[in-house]
Amino acid sequence: MKKLFVTAATMLAFAVPALADGDVEAGKKAFNLCKACHSVVTPAGEALVKGGKVGPNLYDVIGRQVASMADYTLYGEGILAVGATGMVWTDDELEVYMTDPNIWIKGKTGNPDAKSKMTGKTAKNQEDIVAYLLSLVR
Repeated sequence: MKKLFVTAATMLAFAVPALADGDVEAGKKAFNLCKACHSVVTPAGEALVKGGKVGPNLYDVIGRQVASMADYTLYGEGILAVGATGMVWTDDELEVYMTDPNIWIKGKTGNPDAKSKMTGKTAKNQEDIVAYLLSLVR
């Protein structure tokens, strides 16, 4: 019986997705800057965060292929090149991207002239913003 309990507990631990290490409440506050360009809308159309449409919808972005929102047509060439590799957003990659999108794209494409259309840079709270985004879908 003990072995069954341990096995079940272990399976449950792996089945529940972990949230990022950041502070969700701090991320919610920090996301106020992001929502000038980004919204968070469920597939059913429920706006969890009403925001701009200049940037893609960030609902369930972690685990999604880079530059893969079918109904979003404003991606730049740099991010499309990264997306074409099949790369998937992880919490760590999104945090680095937010810090300086141009540096991230140059590094991922190997092209020193590659640019991001995202003009905002996030100097702090990246981990908190990722935790907040994850909290909206978990």
